[in-house]
Amino acid sequence: MLINLKKLLDFWENKSHLLLIALVVVLMLGVGVRLFIAGNQRAVPTAAEPYYQGPEDKEAMALTINVAWGQEYIPEMLDVLAAEDVKATFFFIGKWVEKYPELTQEIAEAGHEIGNHGYSHAHPNQLSKEELVSLIKDNEKLLKEVTGKETDLFAPPYGEYNDKVVQIVDELGYKTIMWTADTIDWQRPAPEIITKRVLTKADKGGIVLMHPTEPTVKALPTMIKRLKDEGYQLVTVSQLLAD
Repeated sequence: MLINLKKLLDFWENKSHLLLIALVVVLMLGVGVRLFIAGNQRAVPTAAEPYYQGPEDKEAMALTINVAWGQEYIPEMLDVLAAEDVKATFFFIGKWVEKYPELTQEIAEAGHEIGNHGYSHAHPNQLSKEELVSLIKDNEKLLKEVTGKETDLFAPPYGEYNDKVVQIVDELGYKTIMWTADTIDWQRPAPEIITKRVLTKADKGGIVLMHPTEPTVKALPTMIKRLKDEGYQLVTVSQLLAD
């Protein structure tokens, strides 16, 4: 009886070891499967997203100017940018380009980047897919005819977008461009307020949103000088987003 009891204890001891080994193997397989899935998930491209800024380790910022009005202030704005040796990204509404093709050409010939702001100032979220495609492609054709330049940058009117809009923009080969610092200059605040709004939000990879207004033109020289003094290189949006 003692021998049989000993054999029985040995049997269960050995079986416990086997069960422990099996449990460890199962756990290791489980971890391996999770790591494999996680690795594959990271390899799958994420859904299209808007760009609010460039790389956060880049000592640079981009000045953007949305143009649907304010043509009387653009020549002086161009003079300031030229004097400061800064290239900006201008996003044009197509209907404005049709009214002012020569001024659009002048902006392009000065070396500034051309961006698409839609053929009209429509609300993107309210458009069907066909209407949104037309909003972008009609303006794309017009900008190419007037400036000879192509663009893959789209600044949605009103800064309005949803997942559907961003996905369609991406399918058209465009990037949806937003901003990190909004001057809210369409309200015509004092120039020093515009400058303060930009400097408060200044950051690596930042994008500044402006419009052609009188206080914006007056704020530009100080704004540019202060940003440069803080160590930022002022570049176009495409340069900012480039690796």
